[in-house]
Amino acid sequence: MRISFILFFFMFLTLAQAQDDDQHVYTNSRTKEVFIISGKDTVNLSKIIKEYKPLPPRWKRINKIGVNISEIAFVNWSAGGNNSISGLGNAQFERNYKHEKVQWNNEMIMRYGLNVQEGQKIRKTEDAFAINSTLGFRMEDLSSWYFSAKANFNTQFSNGYKYPNTDDPISGFMAPGYFLFGFGSEFSPENKDFKLYISPITQKSTIVLDQDLADQGAFGVDKAIYDANGVKIKDGKNIVTELGFLITNSYQTKIYEDMFLSNRLTLYSDYLNSFGNIDINWLIDVEFKVNDYVVANIGTQLIYDNDIKFEEIENPNTSEKITYGPRIQFKQSLGVGVIYNF
Repeated sequence: MRISFILFFFMFLTLAQAQDDDQHVYTNSRTKEVFIISGKDTVNLSKIIKEYKPLPPRWKRINKIGVNISEIAFVNWSAGGNNSISGLGNAQFERNYKHEKVQWNNEMIMRYGLNVQEGQKIRKTEDAFAINSTLGFRMEDLSSWYFSAKANFNTQFSNGYKYPNTDDPISGFMAPGYFLFGFGSEFSPENKDFKLYISPITQKSTIVLDQDLADQGAFGVDKAIYDANGVKIKDGKNIVTELGFLITNSYQTKIYEDMFLSNRLTLYSDYLNSFGNIDINWLIDVEFKVNDYVVANIGTQLIYDNDIKFEEIENPNTSEKITYGPRIQFKQSLGVGVIYNF
């Protein structure tokens, strides 16, 4: 509506000016096209209006909210089994700005899933909250490389447990919480869903606000100090800071009709404590679009963090827990549900 008004106003001014400057305006009776003739110049106003393309918007936004639900029930089932129901809610919001030599990409991701089985308490199956922001500037209009600053925050919403033990949480909100901030360069070609970010200077802070977990030295923080009688004389630290090298990559592509692949990879290595040990967070998601509202998803996530230790055993002589090294963590998910874009 606004564009039509502007073009009509422009044509009105042009016609008025044409009359003042002895210009001639006529309409082709066969094609109904409007022309302006001034001396030897001819302007086809109808063609200008038809081919007019507005400038692309500077802000691009994405809003997605989805729910996946699965259920199974048994009645006199000879093979046995437990009635169960699972639900997963997810949301993704993006606000991306791009104009000339500046781009600013912002993203918030939320996921939360629960499972209820007959004879068991409610169990958490998914829990994630993340905010990503990247601000970039390029020296030349045609360059795909941006000087960039990136900030990333990750945590979870509620306590996590090593089931069936639901009395002692092994994680929680801001336990851990991860914050990364650094400077580097991002390769972001035009009209392609591909981004590669390389930062030689990135600060990573691991936050553990649950004091019980901090006292245990969970997620790489310094554990509490106890005297010979087992009395705590110094609390465990709630935060540990690293400085290292960061590489991130995100890529989205269409595999087949209504089938899409999304890939996210994060690699980080700390300069100060264990340079060469690489923390990995790798997510792959394949989405099958049934229609505008129904989708199926297959996803995997692989994590390796040198600060997260596994296999604790207790020394029978000293009652001291011995912690072994880190391990590869892997998660796979499959779901069908509804999604709403707005």
